[in-house]
Amino acid sequence: MRKLLIGGKFYINRDQFAEAVYIENDKIMAVGTTNHLKTLPYDEIIDLTGKTILPGLNDSHCHISSVGAAYLQVDLSDCHSIDEIIALTKSFIADNPELTKHGVRTMGWNQDLFTSGEKRLLNLQDVNQISTEIPVILERVCGHICAVNSKALALKNITKDTPAPRGGTIELDENGQPNGILTENAVQWIEEVIPNYTPEEKVSFMAQALNYAASVGLTSVQSNDVAAPNTYGDFQSIRAIYEQQLTKVRYRHQICAYSPEEMDFILNKEALEPIYQGGFLALGPIKMFKDGSLGAKTAMMRDGYIDEPDNHGVCALEYDLQVDLVKAASQRGLQVVTHVIGDGAIAETISAYQTGFIDGKNKLRHALIHCQITDRALLNEIAQQDIAVFFQPIFLDYDMQILEDRVGQELASTSYAFKTLENLGVHIGYGTDAPVEDLNPFPNIYAAVARKNKNNEPVDGFYPKECVDLYTAIDAYTIGSSYLEFKEDEKGRIAENYLADFTVLDEDIFNIPLEKIKDIQPRMTIIGGDIVFERE
Repeated sequence: MRKLLIGGKFYINRDQFAEAVYIENDKIMAVGTTNHLKTLPYDEIIDLTGKTILPGLNDSHCHISSVGAAYLQVDLSDCHSIDEIIALTKSFIADNPELTKHGVRTMGWNQDLFTSGEKRLLNLQDVNQISTEIPVILERVCGHICAVNSKALALKNITKDTPAPRGGTIELDENGQPNGILTENAVQWIEEVIPNYTPEEKVSFMAQALNYAASVGLTSVQSNDVAAPNTYGDFQSIRAIYEQQLTKVRYRHQICAYSPEEMDFILNKEALEPIYQGGFLALGPIKMFKDGSLGAKTAMMRDGYIDEPDNHGVCALEYDLQVDLVKAASQRGLQVVTHVIGDGAIAETISAYQTGFIDGKNKLRHALIHCQITDRALLNEIAQQDIAVFFQPIFLDYDMQILEDRVGQELASTSYAFKTLENLGVHIGYGTDAPVEDLNPFPNIYAAVARKNKNNEPVDGFYPKECVDLYTAIDAYTIGSSYLEFKEDEKGRIAENYLADFTVLDEDIFNIPLEKIKDIQPRMTIIGGDIVFERE
């Protein structure tokens, strides 16, 4: 099938555009002018009527299964008090008796957004007001800390003497009793008291999430859904989505594996499934979790938190085990990507990665996910070791409210260092970590270029020296994200022999006021030359 896309403003490279693209099957075969490409034989022609077209946008890190599961869960993201969370969850249980008969779990609340009542973490007493008949597990928006009720504690047989799982904590109150708050690996551990979704439910809600991704302009996602904390996916369900052709969004796995045996299963069993030869579903790196989140104060901080200097966060992966796993992955030719937010987590992970380098070089492209709290020395080390970074600029929308209170102005000034790492030559891809933030890429791009929240504040931007220009942000979402999955020679650019993946915009992103970037909506999403989404 030969298609001709004409009358567009195709972004080719910095300050370089074209008006037409010629496609054969799923590849771009020529880029140029409408008059020239019309001389080639074609079966279909699509007039883009002057619209601006980007290479297909690629979310470098998200959790599609959790995005999908949210369709079946109570939404606490807009709650502004503990009382509101209690009332909303009670109503959800009453309205959904079949869905909640085995318990309630969800994520999305954020104590920093509370505007009435106490501004603190939820605890056992709060969640018990929702129900004591069924287990209730409410994760904070970051997914790294949760509050549970007494039923959940009882089903897991948790007492004051219960040891926490490795890489997690069971918090105690002033009387030495469990207060219903659990962190890091203990979150996934306690969630086991509630049955997982059925295979049919998983296939349905993950396919819905992937097609939502297409509706916001994404043509590719790199997603952590298998054996990941606080997530609901599995290999079989994800394969079924592509075997049944329920979506065309390209998907690359980021897989939690905490033993050589699990890595061998991926390579010697899962990789043999025929669906991985189809071009839409791919295996990917080993994903590890080193620490928690800034909002939950579980990110690993070398000097502690400004308001809690004795709190250095939670180490979810001990250094010796981390080194063993990095070496095991590297010996098998597997890339490793690691969730790191605090400067302590980043420093240890850089060191662990070097134990798995090949001939002293990072040939497997081991990378840092989030990489938020950094000083200049850490930034230089990331660059010197050629370690790539998966950034989520949209995190600034919330984190700018708490960053200085957590780490102080000096460290804040060198954190979320989008521009500095770009200048140092680090390979960078952008993503959202959805459902922590929405999959929509355009508020993310805006956050990178403006360093302002969704209300366009602060006026001059938050530490504006770290703003990147628009071309850099778009490249991070396209060719940058493609580099992170070893695909920079086949997708992420509008060029000959690249995949025919495009995001068609309703506005010319290169010629609108900065604050309007976050409001852009895709008019059309094209994957492999096929229109998979079109806005009416």
